[in-house]
Amino acid sequence: MTPRELAERWIADDPDPATRAELAALLDDGPELAARMAGMLRFGTAGLRGPVRAGPAGMNVAVVTRATAGLATWLARDGRRGTVVVGRDARHGSEAFAAAAAGVLAGAGFAVRVLPAPLPTPVLAFAVRELGAVAGVQVTASHNPPADNGYKVYLADGAQLAPPSDAEIEAAITAAPAAREVPLGADVRTVDVTGAYLDRVARLPRGTARDLRVALTPMHGVGGGTAVAALHRAGFTDVHVVASQAEPDPDFPTVAFPNPEEPGATDALLALAADVGADLAIALDPDADRCALAVGGRMLTGDETGALLGDHLLRSGGYDGVDGGPLVATTVVSSSLLRSVAAAHGARYAETLTGFKWIVRGGPGLVYGYEEALGYCVDPDTVRDKDGIAAAVLACDLAATLKAAGAGLPDRLDELARAHGVHATAGVSLRMEPGPRDAAVEQLRTAPPPGWDATFPAPDVLVLRRAGERMVIRPSGTEPKLKAYLEVVQPVAGDLAAARAAADGRLAALRAEVTGLLGA
Repeated sequence: MTPRELAERWIADDPDPATRAELAALLDDGPELAARMAGMLRFGTAGLRGPVRAGPAGMNVAVVTRATAGLATWLARDGRRGTVVVGRDARHGSEAFAAAAAGVLAGAGFAVRVLPAPLPTPVLAFAVRELGAVAGVQVTASHNPPADNGYKVYLADGAQLAPPSDAEIEAAITAAPAAREVPLGADVRTVDVTGAYLDRVARLPRGTARDLRVALTPMHGVGGGTAVAALHRAGFTDVHVVASQAEPDPDFPTVAFPNPEEPGATDALLALAADVGADLAIALDPDADRCALAVGGRMLTGDETGALLGDHLLRSGGYDGVDGGPLVATTVVSSSLLRSVAAAHGARYAETLTGFKWIVRGGPGLVYGYEEALGYCVDPDTVRDKDGIAAAVLACDLAATLKAAGAGLPDRLDELARAHGVHATAGVSLRMEPGPRDAAVEQLRTAPPPGWDATFPAPDVLVLRRAGERMVIRPSGTEPKLKAYLEVVQPVAGDLAAARAAADGRLAALRAEVTGLLGA
């Protein structure tokens, strides 16, 4: 069928008059119509994510309806039904998409519970376990550009989907009827678990110190009110929020890209922190599952924060009842410092593939997990995913405890470096189309560069190690890029500044080496 014929069929099956009209207006626009009809938005391990637009290659009511119909079929494959929780952020289309998902699930016989307002993704993940649900759906595009939206699925254990569930659900979506033919139900009830979530997060601090001035931005997302409430309930009441970014705004007007990792995204936060003399600055991403920290005008890396929080939890103890001892986990692309920290505290350590779907399945006794992309799971028994709000509360606990002792987060980082060596990390990203990118990875698999020990934790992941150095090469799962994650470990024999300078020099040389390797 031609793109026009496909579009006309799609329009006939679309239950939303707005997107029917949008696509009808493009029937004579050959290139744009071809792009819209190129194929269905793929359902991956994070669910759906893409631009809000009409047609099968976008996020819209018709796509969400069919996706939810496939999910419902998969969940009911053993003939049983149960509770499914639906939440949403404040992006364009989120309210309509959440309503569509709830209606489809109700029509399929599930007991549907909808969160009462746009709320952080960790609250939805919490609700799945709190309510004993069989699944949860959060409509969110996290820190994607303003034009995007998404659909994230959690299973009964409160964790994100992992293979092969994603492929099985995608097959069920492919077999689903047209959106107009999917039965809808109206028995949808609202449930609010925010109070229970805040009570749990408020119990996270390990120390008693609460003298801390905090600057915070939710970056136009939905985490501001919940984060401030969580901090207050935990006893951290001196909190200053970036006014221009405090309220949810789907256009994200003050940031070019709503991701704390992006250059310039935290400028307003750092300015506020300087103005009020904050001890700690905190940036949440728009759905508040990620958390970035800054001290003294410097943003900490995800690996620095990951080591600090892991060390703080293990140092505080309280895991005597954990069978086999506490387990901490991170990914193959994150710093190896957590391994040394775990060993120093007598804890177990696991290294997983990238993504929290793997981290939270790292093994029994998990008490902490993190990934270098600003994701921290500090209370796995409650939220089996990254939780920026819980991480912010724990970071304030650490900062206040150190402040009471006349120290700060940089001092703790220095202490870890002296004990375990300077762990310097960096990333290299080269834009490559999938064909050349996959060929480059395959070439490195078959002929690793000399002098490196090569391992392959997954078919598309290459780990190269030599004395005190490591690089991990993998294709991006969401962009046409080939990525390398670099680490050097420099022992500290005497002067810490000299060791850091040496580590930086080795890291620069490693960056040049891997850039040449990938470019070749």
